[in-house]
Amino acid sequence: MSQTSTATTARPRILVSNDDGIFSPGIKALGLAMSEFADVTVVAPDVEQSAVGHGITIRRPLRFKHTAAAGFGDIPAYRVDGTPADCVVLGVQLLGRPDLVVSGINLGPNLGDDLTHSGTVAAAIEGLSLGLPSIAFSQQSGPDGEYDFAAGAAYAAKLARQVLAHGLPPRTLLNVNFPSRPASGVRVTAVGHHRWEDSVVTRQDPEGRDYHWVAGVSRAEDAQDERTDYGAVQSGMISVTPVRLDLTARDLLEQVEGYLPEV
Repeated sequence: MSQTSTATTARPRILVSNDDGIFSPGIKALGLAMSEFADVTVVAPDVEQSAVGHGITIRRPLRFKHTAAAGFGDIPAYRVDGTPADCVVLGVQLLGRPDLVVSGINLGPNLGDDLTHSGTVAAAIEGLSLGLPSIAFSQQSGPDGEYDFAAGAAYAAKLARQVLAHGLPPRTLLNVNFPSRPASGVRVTAVGHHRWEDSVVTRQDPEGRDYHWVAGVSRAEDAQDERTDYGAVQSGMISVTPVRLDLTARDLLEQVEGYLPEV
């Protein structure tokens, strides 16, 4: 059975979130594009929450505040002093269940192993954990580090319409990545092997105490394989990856059972 819209009005309800914060140009472009055909509410972090993963705040209270200064016009927009997942929880619980959750458009792609720490993807994961169809959107920057979200936002609106019409399977989201240049096409892809090889840079502050920066180098052995998310985006295509939230290695169940020690 698919997660499908339960809307009874002509216009569906869409909750928009992200991890770059409520003042990001990416979420503004996404929210405005969705508002062309849906009743949109924006709930996003008050500050950048990149790479926080699927964290939920449980040891302190959260603030939920309407924010007209975010520039969404007539779209209700709220900021939360928490994680992207917090934003989706509060948005659903305080404002009512939407028909669709969309997250992004992220400043930078979320490909391969990035999915495990991406706050953008985590907002979509929280949506699907609540039984809602969910899509995460991210975009590669241009050579100068700048972004033009117009084409990506327009495609996001088209895809959202299709998901609202057809639904998604339970516990499945779509992870969408846009290339920096005008897309040459769109491809359904698999999660690739892109990863960051971490390193730690240690320096000293003015008082002689050590501090540490976690740095990294991007690696992707399958960079030329357009069947993967990384390869498709590198070749200038939009990557759409169905992601299922089922971490069970089902092909190993019997093998592991075979060598389990007795209690």
